[in-house]
Amino acid sequence: MEIGWIGLGKMGWNLCLNLLDYGFDVTVYNRNQEKAREMVSFGAGMASEIEKLVKKLEKPRIIWIMVTHGTAVDDIIAELEKHLDAGDVIVDGGNSHYKDSIRRAKSLCGKGIEFVDVGTSGGVFGARRGACMTVGGTEKAYARIQPVLDALCRPNGYGYIGTYGSGHYVKMIHNGIEYGMMQAIGEGFEIIGESDYYINMESLTEIWNNGSVIGGFLMESMKKAFEVHGDLTGIRGAVDFSGEGRWTVEEALEREVSAPVISLSVFERYRSIKNETYAGKVLAALRNIFGGHSV
Repeated sequence: MEIGWIGLGKMGWNLCLNLLDYGFDVTVYNRNQEKAREMVSFGAGMASEIEKLVKKLEKPRIIWIMVTHGTAVDDIIAELEKHLDAGDVIVDGGNSHYKDSIRRAKSLCGKGIEFVDVGTSGGVFGARRGACMTVGGTEKAYARIQPVLDALCRPNGYGYIGTYGSGHYVKMIHNGIEYGMMQAIGEGFEIIGESDYYINMESLTEIWNNGSVIGGFLMESMKKAFEVHGDLTGIRGAVDFSGEGRWTVEEALEREVSAPVISLSVFERYRSIKNETYAGKVLAALRNIFGGHSV
């Protein structure tokens, strides 16, 4: 199966490698052409311009975008529109705001181009070995991209959520939940660190990952963080974020839904930039392990 791919950042790179493993005919475009040339060494085709990418693909086309949310997505779609035909599909697999996805879908729909918003979870490891994806758009477009989803995701790790924007909407809420869970982990380990006991944190995470209620992906990532970063003293406890947690709080306010845990976890990330804590070190280390974010 043939697919065009735009964006070779941490997630896009690993997802693209995953498709190549499954025998997809992938043609890539990336602003940094050196990254694109490197992907060619793994079996991909390459285009130096978006127009050339489109021309390399047989109709009807599927083009997957994996770039930073905002104007970068709009700029790419504006260029694609000039060259695509009715029946082609654009997939945005990044962390776009769901209202932007609704706007883009409605604009493209008038030209017969399908737009699909895909919320992508699982971090860089999931991108390489099986991600989790939530899909918004028409059921017809969802059916078109299912072979791609089968390759990119773990078994039962993707699904059709609903109409335009819904895939990114639930991914936004997913990240808001993630903020709250990570904050609780960070606070818990900070309390342990202030106790009268000397506790081996890495050993503790190993225990908690084998049968405890709080075991799971984040705690497994925490174990890896202690393995890689030791007692975390070398990590700055400032926790950056890309926006989805804040968007979740804004949505809660708009819908008049009480969301104190998620809200406070967002405020704590703002505070961490000015006043570091051990909990901040824990969150920064976690984001480094599962998301590849710098520390």
